Amino acid sequence: MRFALLLAAATALSAQSLQFDFTSGKPAPGFRQVPPGTIYSEEKGYGFEDAAKQPPFYFSVRVPEEGNYRVTVTLGDPAADSVTTIKAELRRLMLERVRVAAGKMETRSFLVNVRTPKIPGGGEVRLKDREKTFEARAWDNRLTLEFTDEHPAVQTVVVEKAVSVPTIYIVGDSTSTDQPREPFNSWGQMLTRFFRPEIAIANHGESGESLRGFLGENRWAKLLSVIQPGDTVLIQMGHNDQKEKGDGIGAFTSYKSDLKRFVADTRQHGATPVLITSMNRLTFDADGKITNSLGDYPEAVRQAAKEENVALIDLNAMSKSFYEALGPEDAHLAFAGKDHTHHDNYGSYELAKCIVEGIRQDKLPIAKYLFDMPPFDPARPDPVAKFDVPAEPTAEVQRPYGQ
Repeated sequence: MRFALLLAAATALSAQSLQFDFTSGKPAPGFRQVPPGTIYSEEKGYGFEDAAKQPPFYFSVRVPEEGNYRVTVTLGDPAADSVTTIKAELRRLMLERVRVAAGKMETRSFLVNVRTPKIPGGGEVRLKDREKTFEARAWDNRLTLEFTDEHPAVQTVVVEKAVSVPTIYIVGDSTSTDQPREPFNSWGQMLTRFFRPEIAIANHGESGESLRGFLGENRWAKLLSVIQPGDTVLIQMGHNDQKEKGDGIGAFTSYKSDLKRFVADTRQHGATPVLITSMNRLTFDADGKITNSLGDYPEAVRQAAKEENVALIDLNAMSKSFYEALGPEDAHLAFAGKDHTHHDNYGSYELAKCIVEGIRQDKLPIAKYLFDMPPFDPARPDPVAKFDVPAEPTAEVQRPYGQ
């Protein structure tokens, strides 16, 4: 009986546009009204993740298949000014502080990538325990939206499958993955905010990963199973690769060879590879300069990019300028607590701006999808005091793998 109910719900959800009305008035034809307190269930296939009475609010929709979805939201409050920030899945920043005057409404769209561990043709990604628990939103069959800020006001949400839109894939470790909880964050979670709703971003990075781990856990096989001609693959590894030991293991041997394999595989699928050097750790010397804690690995990326004629974003150099601009006294404000590797919301936002600047300087094809914004100089970062992307409530958190 339960299976029949679930099958009927899935058929109903896949057969129509997923349109939801959060107001108290009569919904428009085709819209499902979502009263406060509507908790998600598999039978319904939509609802809030909990009964929170103050932001952030998490609303999930079961989608019929993995892939890219266009989300269109109507924002505004008839009686009060509203300020709404929207994140998706695991805290990917989609809309930043959208202000709407009382009595007005504003419609915005963005693209969200949803994925599952299954690999078409057989096999699946070998997930870590954390990916099955507090990172599960990154791999389930739901599209989850987070509504937050001073006074988030959402009138309607429409979810539609986005067909034939290009996708940016991220291959990386804990410094670029979708971090699940405060105070940790990454540039991959912030990058979504800077692209227009004409291109999707699929973050396949994960804590503790190296190039070899990415291969061994079938993460690369998964990515290659969904990538399409015209897509782009951003590859940033190194923090964990430098810890691997054994005969023939090293920056200029196994690591560089694996980088070239990723480049070749990407090109074979008609996509564009982009190599990114790993950002520095928080390691100042007595003169207030960042020291290199990554050995030969950044240089190996630079060499691989030159030898394979691949676009390079030198995040290692840009992060050095960024940290040194903040100085030894304040650079920790870009990092998660006392962590010297992983960043907080501010730090990851600034590093995402570095990635954006690299995309522009390299004149990559995806640059045409960027929102207009002034050039970014990491030596002149945004003031920490003016950063106001709202954070989620802090909770007990497991430190990301890797350091």
